[in-house]
Amino acid sequence: MNPEVFSLHRGERPVLISLPHAGTHLPPSLRGAYVEGALDLDDTDWHLETLYDFAAGDGASLITAHVSRYVIDLNRSPQDEPMYAGANNTELCPTRSFAGEPLYLDGRAPDDGEIARRREAYWQPYHNALRKELDRLKRDHGHAILFDAHSIRSRLPWLFEGKLPDLNLGTAGGLSCNPGLREALAKVLASARGFTSVADGRFRGGFITRHYGRPAESVHAVQLEMCWSCYMQEQAPYVIDDARAAVLRPVLRDFVAAMFSWEPEHA
Repeated sequence: MNPEVFSLHRGERPVLISLPHAGTHLPPSLRGAYVEGALDLDDTDWHLETLYDFAAGDGASLITAHVSRYVIDLNRSPQDEPMYAGANNTELCPTRSFAGEPLYLDGRAPDDGEIARRREAYWQPYHNALRKELDRLKRDHGHAILFDAHSIRSRLPWLFEGKLPDLNLGTAGGLSCNPGLREALAKVLASARGFTSVADGRFRGGFITRHYGRPAESVHAVQLEMCWSCYMQEQAPYVIDDARAAVLRPVLRDFVAAMFSWEPEHA
């Protein structure tokens, strides 16, 4: 296992939490290709390791990316297909930030060969480990639930209009998990006091949710995209707000607990 790519904790319950955009590692050999502002790694899913620090102790498996999404986006198709047709999208190896600003100096964006190298070095190991862990959980428990966890700035005009709801459940329009599981998770979010929520709105689940969610094969996948404003400052240096995080963390714990308590025969 390459520690630059990810770390993996194997739990004893049928839930795997994936943090594909938590990484901040930018290989020194690549740093010179980026514009200066890109080195702040603004679009990182900040502080998710802290928010989900309860998960391993509660029995979940946890896979956490270490490499930055500015190197390669682990939640994109290896063929670099657009995530949302008709909308602005970032690529497998992003060339623009979520603000629509260039990430690379002129002429320094990765070419096809460099994209292929990064895919082999970073993308493939993460997904090999993710698949292997899902297979283990399904073998041990009869089913597996993949929870792909994300966070994002609440206002990003290049990506969406207005302010995003606080908590955004994505299930690929109900295709990536059992309807009973979707209902149970949506209920947790809807009952969270002080937070707005939506199911399958602007963010319906990325490549990981869509690709691995196969409810007919007893593998269920869901995504939660939540606003930074729920738990942190939305401007650099992106400091966590302990008071707000303390309110959010029980909601996340209830969200994961609903996955633990859900059983296929209850659907």
